[in-house]
Amino acid sequence: MEITRKNFKESLPLVIDSINAADFVSIDGEFTGLSKGVKSHAFDTPKERYQKLREGAVDFLIIQFGLCTFTYNAEHDKYIVKAFNFFVFPNPLNRQAPDARFLCQASSIGFLAGQGFDFNKVFHEGIPYLNFLDEKKMRENLQERQKQNLNNSAHYYSPAYESPALKGPLVIPEEHRSYIEAACNSIEKFTKDDSEKTLALPPSNPYQRKLIYQAARIKFRTGIQLDTQTGENRERFVVVSKVTDEERKNMENAKRDAEIEELEDAVGFCKVIQALSKSGKLVVGHNMTLDFLHVIHQFCNPLPEDFDEFKSLASCVFPRICDTKLMASTQPFKENIGQTDLATMSRILNHAPFSVPAVEFPPDMKSYSKEAEQLHEAGYDAYITGTSFLTMANFLGTFQNPPKRRIPPNSPFLEPFVNKLFMMLVQDIPYMHLTGPDLDPAREHVFHVTFPSEWKSTDLMQLFGGFGHVYTAWLDDTSAFVSLSHRENAALVTKTIGNSDIYKVLPYKVYREQRLQCESHAASRHYTPMVGRTAKSSLMTDSPRLPAKRRMQVLGASTPSRELPPTIHEDEEEEEREEKKEEADKDTEEDLGEPLTKRKKKSASTSPAARSNVTVSSQSRSLCLQPLSANRWHSMSGSSQLLKLGAKKEEELEPSDFHGRERNVAGKALFAVPDTW
Repeated sequence: MEITRKNFKESLPLVIDSINAADFVSIDGEFTGLSKGVKSHAFDTPKERYQKLREGAVDFLIIQFGLCTFTYNAEHDKYIVKAFNFFVFPNPLNRQAPDARFLCQASSIGFLAGQGFDFNKVFHEGIPYLNFLDEKKMRENLQERQKQNLNNSAHYYSPAYESPALKGPLVIPEEHRSYIEAACNSIEKFTKDDSEKTLALPPSNPYQRKLIYQAARIKFRTGIQLDTQTGENRERFVVVSKVTDEERKNMENAKRDAEIEELEDAVGFCKVIQALSKSGKLVVGHNMTLDFLHVIHQFCNPLPEDFDEFKSLASCVFPRICDTKLMASTQPFKENIGQTDLATMSRILNHAPFSVPAVEFPPDMKSYSKEAEQLHEAGYDAYITGTSFLTMANFLGTFQNPPKRRIPPNSPFLEPFVNKLFMMLVQDIPYMHLTGPDLDPAREHVFHVTFPSEWKSTDLMQLFGGFGHVYTAWLDDTSAFVSLSHRENAALVTKTIGNSDIYKVLPYKVYREQRLQCESHAASRHYTPMVGRTAKSSLMTDSPRLPAKRRMQVLGASTPSRELPPTIHEDEEEEEREEKKEEADKDTEEDLGEPLTKRKKKSASTSPAARSNVTVSSQSRSLCLQPLSANRWHSMSGSSQLLKLGAKKEEELEPSDFHGRERNVAGKALFAVPDTW
């Protein structure tokens, strides 16, 4: 059933009754955008993921909301489904309503347009809404305004009453005097003409209308009523009507009732969410984290910054939720459902070993069919989400002895999936737990690495290549998380790679502890931490970073700097140059197959290529980047050396094994090499 502003008021009782009678409800939303560029990665904690998603949810809008109610009919052993497809848009119904501002993402709008989405219907017929705070504020403003209007018009009911605002002569500015005099003359003629019942004065601005009201109250004590109306071209003007005192009272009461009714209309779609929340019914969605955040922020309360506060708020709004993507990604469903996107998952669930329960739409309501797919219409997506949930729930019954054909939504067999939101990409924390503690894996195989901005993925792979396959999650242009596929090599990393002036490697646990200490310290001092991202920083944040060119503009530099740490101070430059010259004279033409870089040759010290991208090692040696033609797998390259070191048992390694000179890896990364190699 399609619901817009035109039929929302008459359809609302049916929607609320359907929610209250349902066994569970499924939802889905379509948005104006998904992300503002803050990317999630595989090592987000639930708190970090919430903060990233929250930043996107506060600026984009749900513009279509699908809701399906599923009610079990025991007599016919089937579910009665009622599907509602709401078009939602925060178009203010009056001048007091908030005028929302929101973002649109080109890819999201283009995708919806490609699916035949009707944007005209959203903008022209979208159902308005006011969340709890906006509604409360508007009610308070309306009550105050009505109270003032009652006081201002009290002298009509009691001739002895005189408003304090009307004491003394009325002062009319010279530029408005002719307009007010003309309006009063028109009203006076109107009161003497028995053939006319109403008089519309010329359009006026708010200040002129205020002067007209004050002048009319002084000059015409009884017999007329003044109201402000809006014309077709949105111009506002005063309308004068002839009324008795009793009629005036009735008109004032009717006006107050109309204002209250207008406010109720402005609350709009939020009444559906309020009914859903009060019902306490299980709310089912697919990959519903974004839907969940948008619904709370847009129709209930602004999302809090604190993650624990969000959990409390979410539990109050929706006491029970279930994410079908989490179900499909978990045993016993995972081995039978290879792909968990909604469309593919729904098709897989139509075949053995699954069995789709019988569902039926009321004859007087729009029905959906899986054969005629209407993907990305919110109502249809909510429908196949609900049927997928029923199919997977009933599949759990096949593991019982004896098998059960139907598992109700309140069954304890479903509790492991309740109140958990699926977290994309994160393997070791698959969900965000709304009513309990979140998972906190050790992640001993994960390292936080900081490095120069010139580094690429290949450089990180070279640095860690001796430990097997790695996964890299970039945080910004100078830091990343690196995960080892061979977890047993984690202890070997800290013993072999260590840190240098070029890069810094921290175990995930140490990084998290330092970050939590920094956040705790910042909270105690009531400021937000601003942690620098240099290779010498002991703690790196993973918030977005300005591009290098933009950073130079902010700092006032004319050209991007290519310096790498450590920084050479001006008072040390002369001494540094002398040391370089002496060491360059001692340099040999030895080439040990170092990947991506070589020691700077004396003969090339003055070439432009040699002068570009120069850094200094901890031994004050000058290094120069070389093309990628270096043999990465040379028998004496860094990766091969680490593989040889790995042949030695971890417990047999001694600190003395790692003395000796430093070697280059990945162009800039340095690690210790035993003298025996």
